[in-house]
Amino acid sequence: MSSGSSSISAPPVGLGNQPVLEVTDLAVRFTRRGEADTRAVDGVSFSVAPGETIGLVGESGCGKSVTSLAVMGLLPKRNVQVSGSVRLDGQELVGADAETLRGLRGADMAMVFQDPLSSLNPTVPIGTQVTEVLLEHRDMTRKEAVDEAARLLDRVGIPDPLRRLKEYPHQLSGGMRQRALIAMALSCSPRLLIADEPTTALDVTIQAQILELLRELVVDSGTALVMITHDLGVVAGLCDRVHVMYAGKIIETADRHELFARPRQPYTGGLLASVPRLDSPRGAPLTPIRGSARDTIAWADGCAFAPRCDSAQDDCLTEVAGSTVELVPDGPRRELRCRHPIEYPPAPAGATAPGAAR
Repeated sequence: MSSGSSSISAPPVGLGNQPVLEVTDLAVRFTRRGEADTRAVDGVSFSVAPGETIGLVGESGCGKSVTSLAVMGLLPKRNVQVSGSVRLDGQELVGADAETLRGLRGADMAMVFQDPLSSLNPTVPIGTQVTEVLLEHRDMTRKEAVDEAARLLDRVGIPDPLRRLKEYPHQLSGGMRQRALIAMALSCSPRLLIADEPTTALDVTIQAQILELLRELVVDSGTALVMITHDLGVVAGLCDRVHVMYAGKIIETADRHELFARPRQPYTGGLLASVPRLDSPRGAPLTPIRGSARDTIAWADGCAFAPRCDSAQDDCLTEVAGSTVELVPDGPRRELRCRHPIEYPPAPAGATAPGAAR
């Protein structure tokens, strides 16, 4: 599997410290009169320490972006029910008032959105949109804010930044708009950064630069980074720990090396098997996951992935003894939601353990 950046060999800076972000049993339900509720996020829990990068991975529609919007407090108030707990440095965000959230966004937590064209105001110059973050959260004069905005645009690889500050979003390419969003998110060196597919519109060269920039931010500033992506190459090159989501739940979580070496959830194995590999024979067919994300059942009735799973058995499609398919420990630093996980033969005596440093 290829990646636009090299892997991280050093341990995360902040592991073992008090988490920057703690998400506990987060649930998001969309309601609509006359229709059944849609549970987009269903009991998600994870934490991120200073200097740690975690990945939220899964197909479109699995709940990754809704999770991030719930953490940031950006979901609409109408017809949306959010429950559970989201704590930023110990401060509860679920149920916090709008003024509190506005004070935290941009300064202590920031987000890079997936679609830069809809995230930037088309009627306001790029420079105004970047400098307003600096003026709001940092003690700067307008001239200092303009100089800092130009430096930020240059840092993310936008040429001739002083000229670009005067231009409108439609005058920039898709890649430049995405980099401008990243510059805005980095402007106050937030404690928590959520990146929702931040390299989607970028070519491989710029992608590598942006991933390296994010890595430097994590290492130098101790920022906690949540990377939302379906690009497993990005996960392999950047994340320390990976949470795989399906139908609103985390179904497998493990350290990056362990997950790639021995995926236990058939869905995780399917994601890895469907990615082209450089070491595969020329013309070798891919092995896609059959069906689509719509082919699912309610978690209360069994495993949501069972209709698409080649390893599914009868007990995957029904409740067993009145219990649902729970997320349970599966060895050191791994959790798994599966009744019939992928099994592996025991390693030969003296062999290097999966995920060990090489």
